[in-house]
Amino acid sequence: MAKSSDDEQEWMDDLEASVLMNDAKTATDVLRICKGKPINETLRPLAWQKCLDVSRSAFHASLSEIFDLPEQKLLRLDCQQFVAKLGNDDEDKVSVMSDLETILTTYRKVSNITYESGNGWLELLLPLLALKKPQNETYPLFAALRTLYIPNGCGHKSGDPFHLFRLLLLYHDPELCSFLDTKKITPDLYCRSWFQTLFAANCNLTVVQAMWDVYFQHSEPFYLFFLSLVMVINAKEQIMSLENSSKEVLVEMVCNMPSQLELDDVPDFCALAHYYGLKTPSSFRKDLLDKMFGDEALHNLLHGTMKNSSSSSTLTSPVEEKDLNLPQPLSQALCLPVCAAELVDSVSSSASGAPMSDQADGLIVETVRFFLVDCRPAEQYNSGHLPTAFHLDSTLMLQEPAAFATAVQGLLSARRQAQAVGSAAAGDHLCFLGSGRNEEDQYTHMVISSFLQKQKQHVSMLTGGYKAVHEYLGDSLNENLEHHNANSCLVCKANTTQPLESPQAQTPTVDIFSKLSAAVSKLKTSEVKGKLLDYIVNPAGSSGKPPVERHVRANDKLGRRYRNVAPVFSIDDDQEPFETASGAGNEENGTDDDGQREIINISQWSKENSITATFPCQEYKVNSMFYDSVLALSETYMYVLRLVPGRKGHAQIVARRSLSSVVKITSRRKHPNMITFKYGVSQDDDLVISDMDRLLIPNSTEAMKTVTKQIVNYLKTQES
Repeated sequence: MAKSSDDEQEWMDDLEASVLMNDAKTATDVLRICKGKPINETLRPLAWQKCLDVSRSAFHASLSEIFDLPEQKLLRLDCQQFVAKLGNDDEDKVSVMSDLETILTTYRKVSNITYESGNGWLELLLPLLALKKPQNETYPLFAALRTLYIPNGCGHKSGDPFHLFRLLLLYHDPELCSFLDTKKITPDLYCRSWFQTLFAANCNLTVVQAMWDVYFQHSEPFYLFFLSLVMVINAKEQIMSLENSSKEVLVEMVCNMPSQLELDDVPDFCALAHYYGLKTPSSFRKDLLDKMFGDEALHNLLHGTMKNSSSSSTLTSPVEEKDLNLPQPLSQALCLPVCAAELVDSVSSSASGAPMSDQADGLIVETVRFFLVDCRPAEQYNSGHLPTAFHLDSTLMLQEPAAFATAVQGLLSARRQAQAVGSAAAGDHLCFLGSGRNEEDQYTHMVISSFLQKQKQHVSMLTGGYKAVHEYLGDSLNENLEHHNANSCLVCKANTTQPLESPQAQTPTVDIFSKLSAAVSKLKTSEVKGKLLDYIVNPAGSSGKPPVERHVRANDKLGRRYRNVAPVFSIDDDQEPFETASGAGNEENGTDDDGQREIINISQWSKENSITATFPCQEYKVNSMFYDSVLALSETYMYVLRLVPGRKGHAQIVARRSLSSVVKITSRRKHPNMITFKYGVSQDDDLVISDMDRLLIPNSTEAMKTVTKQIVNYLKTQES
């Protein structure tokens, strides 16, 4: 014990000397001395000033002596109520009240951010006032803290900080994330005050100060997200035990969890947060730093501008969107995004056998090592791929579900074997790679969704897909990619201004397990491997012939519709091959000739045709492509409108179907959003199919209720 006390006193003396002699100038210097430990009260003010770098002019301002804000009455009232809760002596209350109103009024004027009740400013300022420094020294600390460590966007429910936190929770604990999603408990409901105040509103003062000591030494803005992550994951059992409790009870319990922290808990709490940070892909930090931290007023301005312009990306500076290579908005991200640079560096390190570790403080902790799953069609994979990539053709998921299930089984088995022998291709972190082309990546998204649905841990997706990797590698493609063929590589062909070809019939790949062959000499999965390869080479070989419904012929004698036939609307395991029926050659039958279709203004056309309901969807065609579309309903017809790229609000009519021609509507149990509409008539006891449409409808439940009701109403009018 005595030795421990002597060691502590030694580094405190070292810190004091370094601070006073101005040797410790940055957070890195303080961390080197303190090694992430809490700091005593005497040295804390100077240490925080060094860590927050308050010498910058941006954090200094002349304190306001005129209290004339539009919301001054509200700010003053909040200050009074806050001071009253502190329980100080009357003399101290006056001093604290003066400090609060002066500093907050000055910050409001300088930052141009409107003050609102509950925005966390008061709670954030309290630990700084506890340092007992003059107002002119406290203000720079507050301004620096707000700028460097409080995420922008915490003021509204759909703010990026909450979307990011959910993605991190989904990455590390998909089961808990799914539970909270089911209960409709979004992160903004329980961690808003955590983010706005760095836990100052939730923990007692000594705990907050000790936590901030460690926080500022690491000089890592995103550290807040991992502290919050540890808070929630550590309470998983307690949270899930309240499954039958109300949403309000659960939210209150999670909100109050930080209040249970004690001073002795802080070192372990912070160490766990650091560990989770090391075990998380770091791409998002670089991509989101300028957007999520910094000038909040500028962020709010740009956020509002981009919202009004309906951009798909949020800009961090007033430049053209086409000049930026940004990931999709966090609100639309299916899972945690990973950038090409991080993935390629990981692959290179894995291939070379170099350790991927964090060696701070003499500790070697292995960080993120990816198990890369390339989901592109076979011919694209065979035209170039990263050396440790395993191929999983995502189109199998819809076309051959049994083959896809076998492929996934083999893939996961291969990963376990690779991990067992320490293969370069092994990794706990699943990263899925698509082509970077929307029409094919729809499949990749569905594959990722299936893994998330099974609550697989550590699932991420490469932003920009193979195209991003290709562009990142630049002139070193042949050195870093295997089997790269510029003549068949779609990215290379696009760069030579040749038009992109639609995927043709897929050539089988037999390279799924080759990455492990050198490291694993005796795999116990030979049976799975053989079955998997058989599926890929001959996917219909083991499934038998799919049921075929007969199509309309000229000599058919057609009977009364729906007589003695199964229910028209059903959900079943529709295992038919994805092909359209023959005979489509005009607008009524859904012609697919783009050049002959009229381009319409959807809004104006809807009024002219008395459209009663519309549903965004994606049309699936025989060429294995998805097209952004709209399903539109009138009292007598159902239309499929394919959106025209680059022309907002415009589309082409690719199908016009009479409601009376709908004879069957089906969806797969495993993919309920993939809806098949079949058209034709009933003949005797059989359905005679003339054509079909397949649509991927996100809001399929509501859409099918509306379609069904519309058809029933139409048939009633026909019978009357």
